[in-house]
Amino acid sequence: MYPEITTAELENQLKEGKSLNLVDVREPDEWQAGHIKEARSIPLSELQERINELQQGDQEIILICRSGGRSGKACDFLHAQGYKVVNVAGGMLQWPGEVTYGE
Repeated sequence: MYPEITTAELENQLKEGKSLNLVDVREPDEWQAGHIKEARSIPLSELQERINELQQGDQEIILICRSGGRSGKACDFLHAQGYKVVNVAGGMLQWPGEVTYGE
């Protein structure tokens, strides 16, 4: 199994200036409707083809989606491949911080 963090914990880490490998696995229309500025968009539907874009050194990959379900599936898949992953429980529905719109 892999660890989970809350959206509040994620927001605190970002406010502290911690460098995070944050990946949003929602689809492009959801991304454009509002996302965390520090995140990168790699939709779950493209995850297998774009797996080489995920790793940043030995940093864990923090995955977020709308509610935590798709990011959980992404965590299951990546964890099975040997990646260090963390799921954001509650996803963007629970996100208390600022949101960026568009690309």
